[in-house]
Amino acid sequence: MAGPIPPNEGSINTLERVFQRVLTPFEQFIHRESAGSLVLAVCTLLALIIANSPLESLYHHVLNITLGLCLAMGQWGYHLSLHQIINDGLMALFFFVVGLEIKRELLVGSLSSPRRALMPAVAALGGMIVPAAIYLLINLDGLFPQGWGVPMATDIAFALGVLMFLGARVPHSVLAFLVALAIVDDLGAVVVIALFYTGDLSGPALLVSLALVGLLTLCNLAGVRFALPYFSLGVLLWAALQAAGIHATLAGVATAFAIPARPRHAQVIFSAQVRDLMNRFDGFEGDDRADLSILGNQIQFSILSTLRQGIRLVETPLQRLENILHLPVALVVVPLFALANAGIPLESSVIAHLFVDPTTLGIILGLVLGKPIGIIGFSWFAQRLGLCHLPDDSGMYHLVGVGLLGGIGFTMSIFVAELGFRLHPEVLDLAKTAVLFASLVSGLAGWLWFRLVIVTNHA
Repeated sequence: MAGPIPPNEGSINTLERVFQRVLTPFEQFIHRESAGSLVLAVCTLLALIIANSPLESLYHHVLNITLGLCLAMGQWGYHLSLHQIINDGLMALFFFVVGLEIKRELLVGSLSSPRRALMPAVAALGGMIVPAAIYLLINLDGLFPQGWGVPMATDIAFALGVLMFLGARVPHSVLAFLVALAIVDDLGAVVVIALFYTGDLSGPALLVSLALVGLLTLCNLAGVRFALPYFSLGVLLWAALQAAGIHATLAGVATAFAIPARPRHAQVIFSAQVRDLMNRFDGFEGDDRADLSILGNQIQFSILSTLRQGIRLVETPLQRLENILHLPVALVVVPLFALANAGIPLESSVIAHLFVDPTTLGIILGLVLGKPIGIIGFSWFAQRLGLCHLPDDSGMYHLVGVGLLGGIGFTMSIFVAELGFRLHPEVLDLAKTAVLFASLVSGLAGWLWFRLVIVTNHA
């Protein structure tokens, strides 16, 4: 019979590295978004290659496959294609994570106080108003004025990915400012989608939606901390909003705002209990069981299980869900969205239309020029009035770089384009091409600017 399994001493150094490398929530957020930007770029490139190859017809055929998913609420019932499942279903999970991020930032992050929130809020407001105004000015007499929401958004994953290529030489305050700006931008996009990109409203379904939001609120007030009730109500809310004529992905944001942000136990109580548990965990000195691995030491394993349960009680459900879902959404959901929506034909006739068609010209100028003009102009004016100030360790030259990177619209811009032009496929392809082109130009401009600033400052 085999003897007890000894502890694996070779793992000591690995364990030390794990416990010594404590990342703040902001650092974890940056790393996940940066990793997601790489996968997103690969999927975007793959979609473009497929859509401009002999596989193009197969690509669109697969996206239009109906998987037999049927939603029924009284008289409403329909099937969804794979493309709809990704855009309307999986993206609800993306909006859920966005909602968690917004709520966290409003409660304890860079938007938690007027003094900290004002500058990124002003910058984001300028970055939404000016691009929309540029688009509308170009399309006053055009056929598709509804595209004004397309150039309003900033893609946080790509923008942070560009900065991460520059390494640690970019001040931490600049990263934090960009994240806060992008989160306010996301909040603005949610409001725009809810108010201006909805279909004909259905009264009964809207009443059901409001009732479900009320139930989510009651769960929060009652202190329900398990995720299942919130997800169950969130799925029902998704179906009700779909039937009501409001874009169903907003169910993700509404559900996220209902997730509790309070821990069940205070940190002081948790700390005392952990010390007691660790004393019991270490109380095997001189005991015959001291040499057993954790596999054979049932008492130590039980203590670890109790510790794990205690960690769940001191964590907030908001933190736990954001921590669990952020990486899968960044590495799977958003790249799938890109794979399903970035497959556009890059024919010479399409490229030629970019700079003459009012729709595409409005999108390109809105993102490439409108975003930096709005972000820089509104921030400069607010600072001149003494209303707010730029973060420490950053200056106007950093703000210029942030403004240029703000023109990377990608995910949210394509999403809004899908809503605005879904009845006009030829215009939708042009709009997506314009978003890709403008995002590429903005990303390169922002990277070159920061490289110039870094080289100048270190010369």
